[in-house]
Amino acid sequence: MIITSVMLIPAVLAIIPAAFLLIKVYKADKLDKEPKGLLVSLIFLGILSTFAALITEVIGGKILLTFFSEESLIYKILEYFIVVAVSEEGFKYLLLKKRTWKSPFFNCSFDGVVYAVFVSLGFALWENISYVYQFGLTTALVRAVTAVPGHACFGVFMGIWYSAAKRWSYRGDEGKAASCRFKAVLIPVLLHGAYDFLATFGGYISTLVWAVFVIVMFIVAFRKVKENSRNDEYIDYNHFENSIDAFTRQFIQYQ
Repeated sequence: MIITSVMLIPAVLAIIPAAFLLIKVYKADKLDKEPKGLLVSLIFLGILSTFAALITEVIGGKILLTFFSEESLIYKILEYFIVVAVSEEGFKYLLLKKRTWKSPFFNCSFDGVVYAVFVSLGFALWENISYVYQFGLTTALVRAVTAVPGHACFGVFMGIWYSAAKRWSYRGDEGKAASCRFKAVLIPVLLHGAYDFLATFGGYISTLVWAVFVIVMFIVAFRKVKENSRNDEYIDYNHFENSIDAFTRQFIQYQ
């Protein structure tokens, strides 16, 4: 029993940062709360995306090594921006869209942010548990203030453009919807790639540049969450009004 408890401690410490951020984002969704079952499913899809990304990262890494030295600049650029960032953010997005795009609950502009952050933090949660068991509790503390919030930030930017795509789709402009869906992947990929790429260089200056990048990204993402939460609105407002009118007529009919 003692051994089991000791083994659980790293897992609990790895889960806490993700759980904290999930709760914060859930509370920020004030207009029309999402079903808890849907949100739990998104966490599990985020976990699933870690396994899918691992496969493509291993394959991509081996392909790069046949052409470039692991220490070369071109290898690092392709590794972090293409192999890692595209794999991880790409699979997050694919599973996010598969689960939520046609969901009747995707009816508010902030919903996309909630969905994307839950998928991203599902990914970060499982990744954090894996890292903690491999490298120890110190890793949990470092990742609690860097990698886990980093994934949440990638999810925020993905969700903003994902919601924009949903709004344009409702308006019948599939061209702009497709453009927004592309940005929902591209912007998190660029941020993720830059995060990993800058973290690979040693030295005081490089570490300072990475730290500034992370802090700015966190601040912008935090402000975007507050702004989008405050300005949340129904994506198809006419549909919402019609639903309310139908409910009102039905309610009066039974009085």
